[in-house]
Amino acid sequence: MYKRIIRPLLFKFDPEEVHHFTFSALKNFGFLAKLFLPKPIVDKRLEREVFGLKFKNPVGLAAGFDKDAKLFNELSDLGFGFIEIGTLTPKAQAGNDKKRLFRLKEDSAIINRMGFNNGGVDEAIERLKKNKNVLIGGNIGKNKVTPNEEAVSDYKICFEKLFPYVDYFVVNVSSPNTPNLRELQDKKPLTELLSTLQNLNLAKPKQKPILLKIAPDLTDEQLLDIIDIIKETQIAGVIATNTTLSRENLVSENKSETGGLSGKPLTKRSTEVIRFLSEKSGKAFPIIGVGGIHTAQDAIEKLDAGASLVQLYTGFIYEGPELINEINQELLKRM
Repeated sequence: MYKRIIRPLLFKFDPEEVHHFTFSALKNFGFLAKLFLPKPIVDKRLEREVFGLKFKNPVGLAAGFDKDAKLFNELSDLGFGFIEIGTLTPKAQAGNDKKRLFRLKEDSAIINRMGFNNGGVDEAIERLKKNKNVLIGGNIGKNKVTPNEEAVSDYKICFEKLFPYVDYFVVNVSSPNTPNLRELQDKKPLTELLSTLQNLNLAKPKQKPILLKIAPDLTDEQLLDIIDIIKETQIAGVIATNTTLSRENLVSENKSETGGLSGKPLTKRSTEVIRFLSEKSGKAFPIIGVGGIHTAQDAIEKLDAGASLVQLYTGFIYEGPELINEINQELLKRM
């Protein structure tokens, strides 16, 4: 129903306006979704225990969709095993100028240059206090006006404030839409950042997993550095991958727009990164696979490559909520 009726209608309008409309509709009329969408699969065999947390199934929603923790309960009701909110920054910020979100329909892709638009960590916390037992990841970043030399302070603020309200953390240094942010992926600043957060974590009575979200555009040498950094800082794992700056083999008219590309063009590269990290590290840490998952087979390939869990974003927009069930059904068949 989604791909035949709902998607063609939604795709007639500006993608960012559609996003806000969809949020409003789910918030106010989410109960109707239960009438028209397949019932989410609930099966004990789908449960996964990863970095000490129990996931009801391995299919999560990636960060960027519910930036401000406005809809995590409703989105969980669609069948997601976990919801990642953010990216959140210490202070609210408007993000980059509009227009900043573009569909590439012929490529089944999206380009965004949103720029960490969010209402700030404090506003999100007020909503997280109403969590109805949804497993939540908190994706954190720095404000645009904060220079890289002071970035650690922004991540510390978000970490400390969010700590009571999320189940795991994701350190986002790989978005291409905040100036110079990806420089924090270099070995020295990244080690300093992750070590600082891990020391804060270890000082708590009970620690929470810290994950690093990386770009798909890293070289093999840089990926080997990532493995070394994770082992050195003892953080829990990696999310592979964020959006890409590559524009290889695109055909849509929006292909020249600046920003991060997500969707089907990223499927192969994100899986390659997962496999590289898994094999070269000797499966030393869990990986959440994200990037170009549009079919159940795409998800299976990432799990076979070494991912413990997967996340959807662009595939969720193009394929609809049914994709969650399709992946879980395929996993059950494989059992």
